[in-house]
Amino acid sequence: MSTQILITFFITAVFLVAAGIVLAVWLAPTSFNKQKPEAYECGIPTKGVTWLQFNVGYYTFALLFLVFDVETVFLFPWAVVMKQIGLVGLVEIVIFFIILVLGLAYAWRKHALVWQ
Repeated sequence: MSTQILITFFITAVFLVAAGIVLAVWLAPTSFNKQKPEAYECGIPTKGVTWLQFNVGYYTFALLFLVFDVETVFLFPWAVVMKQIGLVGLVEIVIFFIILVLGLAYAWRKHALVWQ
């Protein structure tokens, strides 16, 4: 690609992002109320501290679930065309499984799968 195309692409991207932000600020309805930033709990006033810090393990566990779930979804198209892609497809899926197992072993070793 030429430099001119890259510069045009970059300028267009910056302009579109800036335009989106400006339009969102300009067009979004706003209302100010002192109760707006409070935590909502079914209309009942909260007691005590409402902003609690959750253990990062919950987020790590959820992300690991999503990663393995999405990787499982990638197996379906491979299984459908397995006869057509032959040995090359088999080698690719073996490499895919090796990477998957290495990621699982890493998470296991770091105790990311321990629910506390």
